[in-house]
Amino acid sequence: MKLLVTGGAGFIGSNFIAYMVQKYPEYEIVNVDALTYCGNADNLAVLEETARYRFVQGRIEDKSFIMDLFEKERFDIVVNFAAESHVDRSLTEPGRFLITNVLGTESLLEASRKYGVKRYHQISTDEVYGDLPLHESAMKFSEDSPICPSSPYAVSKASADLLALAYHRSFDLPVTISRCSNNYGPYQFPEKFIPLMIGRAERNQKIPIYGDGQNVRDWLYVEDHCSAIDMILHQGRCGEIYNIGGCNEYSNLQTASVILEKLQKPESLLTFVRDRSGHDRRYAINPAKIESELGWKPSYTFAEGIDATLQWYRTHQAWLEERLNGEYQAYFAATYPGL
Repeated sequence: MKLLVTGGAGFIGSNFIAYMVQKYPEYEIVNVDALTYCGNADNLAVLEETARYRFVQGRIEDKSFIMDLFEKERFDIVVNFAAESHVDRSLTEPGRFLITNVLGTESLLEASRKYGVKRYHQISTDEVYGDLPLHESAMKFSEDSPICPSSPYAVSKASADLLALAYHRSFDLPVTISRCSNNYGPYQFPEKFIPLMIGRAERNQKIPIYGDGQNVRDWLYVEDHCSAIDMILHQGRCGEIYNIGGCNEYSNLQTASVILEKLQKPESLLTFVRDRSGHDRRYAINPAKIESELGWKPSYTFAEGIDATLQWYRTHQAWLEERLNGEYQAYFAATYPGL
């Protein structure tokens, strides 16, 4: 079995490749990544000597590159993680998100159709649904919830999902889609909320909190996400969407307090900043479909996942320091002026 994993040098993609290499010793995996600011081939340096794993640098929206690669490799499975994925950046450069997330997806779908891929899996997000009211805890996103994206990022992901479903209906391409809640864990780029807090708290720097800090997220440890994708690839029904949720709802302030307590840092580091435009108030996933159909459940509690994440960042300070330099400094200064 030969897998193409796009965006495999990023956070979730690199964790997924490591998971699959360990679980399926007979599988061959090709990783395509453009190595933008949040992708790093070093995330998979431990696999460089593994004959079953290869890295190829390239952009998924480059259709000529993608077609040549499919012609050469004849993939059985495609898992598309490749995406511009940070909401803040989509507010300043929306066109960039459309190019990668929509046109790039079309390029992969067309190549998958032409070369007879047996399964195409699109990695999506719960953000395509928009948000939920803060004080109606029984409301959660199901696969039948209407799409109502709030940001250019979410619009680009919703568009990619619809395109994938259209390829299934129009061309009978064997497509599945997963929409997950907020991930955290090893190798996450430090612009994201949890590694941002960890990196700044460890250095006793002020930690920005948007608005009133009451925005709620459903947190999912990245290894649990990988196991869910694995199940969908091998057992999921074509043409279906599967929601993947951790069932760990915490406000941003609650999440910050948990991390500061574990790091023995004062809450005085928390600094409220102007809320971002169109900031979704609450995400919550109902994972009943994947639980009942495929038997998936998360293995990590939030406390266990946070402990594992903190331990990883403590033992990978050089990795974090490298990410915090250069372009990231300019991004942080523009996003959180004065901090």
